[in-house]
Amino acid sequence: MDNRFDRIAIVGLGLIGASIAAALRHALPQIRLFGVDTDPRTREIALSRGWVDAAAAPAPQPAPDHSFRDFIQNEANLVILAIPADAAQSYFQDLVAWDYAGLITDAASTKSRICVQAASTLPDPAQFLPGHPMAGSEVNGIEGARADLFEGQHWILCPNADTRPEDFTDLHDLLKRIGARVVSLPREDHDRAIALISHVPHFTASALVELAARHADRQQALFRLAAGGFKDSTRIAAGSPELWTGIAFDNKTALVEGLEEMRQIIDEYLRALESDDAPALQQLLDRAARARRGIPRQWLPATESLLEVRIPMRDRKGVVAEVTTIASQVGCNIQSIEIDHVTSSSAVLSMVFTDEGDVGKLSTELIGAGYAVSLSPLSVKE
Repeated sequence: MDNRFDRIAIVGLGLIGASIAAALRHALPQIRLFGVDTDPRTREIALSRGWVDAAAAPAPQPAPDHSFRDFIQNEANLVILAIPADAAQSYFQDLVAWDYAGLITDAASTKSRICVQAASTLPDPAQFLPGHPMAGSEVNGIEGARADLFEGQHWILCPNADTRPEDFTDLHDLLKRIGARVVSLPREDHDRAIALISHVPHFTASALVELAARHADRQQALFRLAAGGFKDSTRIAAGSPELWTGIAFDNKTALVEGLEEMRQIIDEYLRALESDDAPALQQLLDRAARARRGIPRQWLPATESLLEVRIPMRDRKGVVAEVTTIASQVGCNIQSIEIDHVTSSSAVLSMVFTDEGDVGKLSTELIGAGYAVSLSPLSVKE
């Protein structure tokens, strides 16, 4: 199958950027990939592994090398910023200076800062479609990169009213090719949600390791006994301290709120223990256990049954963002998405879903939002 994005610049060849390059090279070997990184050794590794066709520093240093600029001006139709949010501003400025008119997405774990930078710099707000792959590794940098990093992992896209429908559908298709499960989330909700399910857990894991480390000198066998659950729950604490410090301050407000709420929850456990209230403690543990056991049933597909949802729609701003966000909110995974244009002002949005999520609620929510909906089963062969 053809893909619109066949000449892609990946800025930042660390764990995420290099894994994107490796995944794209594996899934779509015919496309052209250009890597950008400040570290010469990282560029050499990406080239030697065949993950990129060419690579350069972001600016002509130390020798005048304008290959990045030339690729942007003459070839690129997608730019992926796989860099921290606080490093994006200069790249937005370069892309504007080089008259780049294609789509830009990113892989930063916070959205507030980078969305403000894009809105204040780019001449066309629709040019930026924020993204965030929910994948990682305890091995930092390109050494931890691998082609299957995104297989089965969620990749958040944050469309808004300015997002062009074809940009969302084409980027969705590209990400599905590398195995990601694409979900939509409003930009204004992203940082709060990610603080709760990613950033707070990271700092909680770091705190657990710190707790054990404080007692390791006095109890030599402590880390030798730290198997199973401790290793699994603290693996993420081995991530880059520099990276996570930047993430923490980028998402400071939401992270502080999340950590404060976590402290309140721990206080509930403390009160139950201190007051010898076994029923209260059991209730707290049972509530968490039931919620955790419900995750696989609720969010992972049980079969390969597919369902097609067709939605006639008028050509107006924000339709794709609205529909895909509703689908994500009810837990439905969009396997594929297409737009069939009927006239210059009307089209049919066709989406294929796996069997996960609440399809009944999806239909109800879409009808409540003013859409006419038709649902039909779709065999795997189709």
